[in-house]
Amino acid sequence: MNNSTIKQKPYNKWIVFLLVATAIFMSTLDSSIVNVALPYIMEDLHTRVYIIQWVVLAYLVTVSSLLLTFGRLSDTRGRKIIYIYGFFIFTLGSFFCSIAQTPFFLIVSRSLQGCGASMLMACSPAIIIDIFPPKERGKALGMMGTVVAAGLTAGPVAGGILLDLFSWRSIFYINIPIGLAALFAGYYILRGTNAEKGNNEPLDRKGSIFLVISICSFIVFLTHLGRWDISSFKSISFFVISFISLSIFIKTEVKSDYPLFDPKLLKIKLFLFPVISSAILFAALFIIIFLMPFYLTYPCSYSASATGFIMITPFIFLFFLSPVAGSIYDKIGSRWLCTIGISLLTISLASFVFINNSSDIISILWRLALAGAGTALFISPNNTAAMNSTPISKRGIASGAVATSRNIGVVIGIAIAGLIFSSTYSNLTGGASFENYTQEMNIFFMTAFKKATIAGTIIAVPGIFFSYMRGDDKP
Repeated sequence: MNNSTIKQKPYNKWIVFLLVATAIFMSTLDSSIVNVALPYIMEDLHTRVYIIQWVVLAYLVTVSSLLLTFGRLSDTRGRKIIYIYGFFIFTLGSFFCSIAQTPFFLIVSRSLQGCGASMLMACSPAIIIDIFPPKERGKALGMMGTVVAAGLTAGPVAGGILLDLFSWRSIFYINIPIGLAALFAGYYILRGTNAEKGNNEPLDRKGSIFLVISICSFIVFLTHLGRWDISSFKSISFFVISFISLSIFIKTEVKSDYPLFDPKLLKIKLFLFPVISSAILFAALFIIIFLMPFYLTYPCSYSASATGFIMITPFIFLFFLSPVAGSIYDKIGSRWLCTIGISLLTISLASFVFINNSSDIISILWRLALAGAGTALFISPNNTAAMNSTPISKRGIASGAVATSRNIGVVIGIAIAGLIFSSTYSNLTGGASFENYTQEMNIFFMTAFKKATIAGTIIAVPGIFFSYMRGDDKP
């Protein structure tokens, strides 16, 4: 069954675009709004950085683990059912997050939210690629980049305002009415379209299970290195479990007639290199995105609303430059746009090494602006190149793979940031927590902060190579 084209009247493609945009907006809003709230959640629930980072990581690990599964399901069962159930589960998870009284319950609820978000992310790019003709895909995905930027921009601002006026729980309340409205809208707008249809091929359940085990085990290994030590039994055990599970997953995919991920896609250079460079970019970017709220809250002593407004800086550039980058891609391809974009991010990360707690607001803003401009030039051309290079029948898988690489990058970036920052800060302060933070600790905070940004710079450099080596792909 070919579900590659949603046959609608011309104006209806923009109605579907708005529907998909709502899903992308909500998932990105939720990600960015929580980052600003982390210091306040940490204080209210009386926990520490290495635990509170799992409020973000649980969401992202779940999304990363399940994207390929739901991408494949969108091919086999139809995009509509995945979209509808995705919003239902996302909304339910938001409700449970809002009533959480312990870190554990909040982390579990964030995992449920992540399950819903993975369903939305897995099918959304495929719906856009399906409905827009090739000559408009760069523009459409560029506009989707604007939606991503809008969600990321609104998150810190809305989060800062809500935190000043109410408790951190309010950041989850706002998802509930929007989620319910989008659920019902999706049911009616996608009714009668090819988004309801799938190819009815079986799902590779074995591959799905071992992929989840591999990703989860690897992230647990990575995030606990600072506490367990790399040579400890726990560290080795989780790494071995991850490696064995990944090996079984790869073996399963090679032999399966209906793989969760088609290994043949890895032979396509314009798919493989964009996927790799995407993971690298987001790993580097989210080292700074994760740590900035803590830097602005503690050494700089900014209020929640001020922190929120400062954090929108990179996303403002995403908002304005993403559609421009998408349109330029339609003329010149992704190679130079992505290479320049990730180079700008690398420069931005390196520049954070020279910042301190007394740096003026302009010094902070231009560094964040440079990161935002680089990311904006990269995202939509990179995603469009990867999606355009894949066969029509594999677009659900490709969509899931692109989103998986992005989210795994985010998870790795946050895990590395938490690992380097927490271990360095703890060693320098003798294990002091942020509950007892004083201005005398600024020097220790900045030492840990700069070590993490150096790591981000090192991570970003190979992304320049992979972005350039993809070759020309002018549409």
